[in-house]
Amino acid sequence: MATNPASETRRPRRTADEVNEEIRALWLRCGGRLSTEQRREYQRLVTEWAAAEAAGAPEPVTRAESHSSPTRAA
Repeated sequence: MATNPASETRRPRRTADEVNEEIRALWLRCGGRLSTEQRREYQRLVTEWAAAEAAGAPEPVTRAESHSSPTRAA
């Protein structure tokens, strides 16, 4: 089954930081108490944030890499 490129570009992916800013704005707007609709929006944003965080996470360091010494600036 072929993928539809148009559906993949409908909504650009945001970074975790961008989504986090929207979460913070939601909390500020509602004064710390979420209505049912705001709670649904918050849950959607947290899910989006988690996906963005996972997508932006660095690859795990392998055991061999963890033993190499870092380069120091003089």
